[in-house]
Amino acid sequence: MRRRITLYILIMSVILLGPSLSAAEYDVIDITKPFLRKIPLAVPEFKNASGSGAEKQSSYKAAEFLSDSLDFTGYFKLLDRGAFLFDPEASGVTLTDLNFPNWTVVGAELLVTGYYRLDGDNIAIELRLFDTFKARRVLGKKYTGKLANQRNIILRFCTEVIKYLTGSEGVFGSKIAFVSNGTGNKEIYISAFDGYNPRRLTTNNAITLFPAWSSDSKWLAFTSYKAGNPDLFIRNLAAARESKVSKQGINITPAWAPGKFELAATLSFSGDQEIYLLTGSGKIIKRLTKSRGIDVTPTWSPDGKKIAFVSNRSGSAQIYIKDLATGRVNRLTYEGQKNTQPSWSPRGDKIAYTSQMGGEHHIFTIGTDGQNPVQLTYEPRDNESPSWSPDGSLIAFSSDREGPNRIYVMTAFGTDQRRLLVLAGEQTNPKWSMNHQNN
Repeated sequence: MRRRITLYILIMSVILLGPSLSAAEYDVIDITKPFLRKIPLAVPEFKNASGSGAEKQSSYKAAEFLSDSLDFTGYFKLLDRGAFLFDPEASGVTLTDLNFPNWTVVGAELLVTGYYRLDGDNIAIELRLFDTFKARRVLGKKYTGKLANQRNIILRFCTEVIKYLTGSEGVFGSKIAFVSNGTGNKEIYISAFDGYNPRRLTTNNAITLFPAWSSDSKWLAFTSYKAGNPDLFIRNLAAARESKVSKQGINITPAWAPGKFELAATLSFSGDQEIYLLTGSGKIIKRLTKSRGIDVTPTWSPDGKKIAFVSNRSGSAQIYIKDLATGRVNRLTYEGQKNTQPSWSPRGDKIAYTSQMGGEHHIFTIGTDGQNPVQLTYEPRDNESPSWSPDGSLIAFSSDREGPNRIYVMTAFGTDQRRLLVLAGEQTNPKWSMNHQNN
């Protein structure tokens, strides 16, 4: 992964503080380490083509949504527009029109400008990203479409910004599945990455749990009691058809293999709860674990060569890693009374999990070598069910810190914790999809 953010801030530090600054004094953002600082970003209101009331209102919403979406990533410090020495209607938005000292003096290191045209239901938007210290444009895009597609257009540009800075496409093309009991039963819902447009997926009128996305985001697996037994369902989201795994006992905690139409799941038809590999249509390929006691909740390494899972083979619930080629199993966690709900980072280097500490549950991450367990949540009560964003920069989780269980999001280092959405009832068990077409 490119380290453009690191390089960018390093250059800025040299420009601002002088060449005599030692390496130890650099204020550097490394996207693989906790943020020492965020990049100051200015997003003024867009320049409008006609200045009509409808155009101005729609343009303002576009600028606000762009600001909010970039702020969601945790990479940026959004600057107060009240401090800007800039009038978008009186000024141009091209490289030659901009007075860059007016932006550096308010602390902006990056600047996004926009030109907006509304013609009936049609929009045209020009968006540009500038490096204010170098006084140069680094990105420029023109978009046309329907007003109803404005959200998608803005997210496409945000993806370009994050890809330029990090080499990753970020999170803007992803969704989050979760469980909500607002109808009186636990059902699966799906929202955009930022909680936008939550909609109910299942209408089972029964307990429905453990949503799991396939790598291409076209399939969702889950467990439902709609027939009285905890059965596994594998649903094609576009065709609304599904397969069913209904072995005797439980059929729970599905996890799709990376890049394959296969999934691991916990089944108990043999007596113990063990993990099996299934085809995407629900047929058993082979058994993946075999031990006295319980083996549950698989999560795959990004290369598909290993699984992490929960087992009580040592007495208490702890997390283990199995190498599928050699069959070797290593215990990962030792601290905490119980360690459950593992989620393997898309970057491959860490596993997030839930640890019981006294009467509370908290989110931790740990290296896949078992080193450096780090506690991410400290809010009292329970914080559970971590799930990584597709780029590994954010973690969704559930918490009852404000009363009812809600879905929250934080950076991979525990900063910027905020509630994602509020619906009737309680929301739990979030699962983040990979990127696909914008929401």
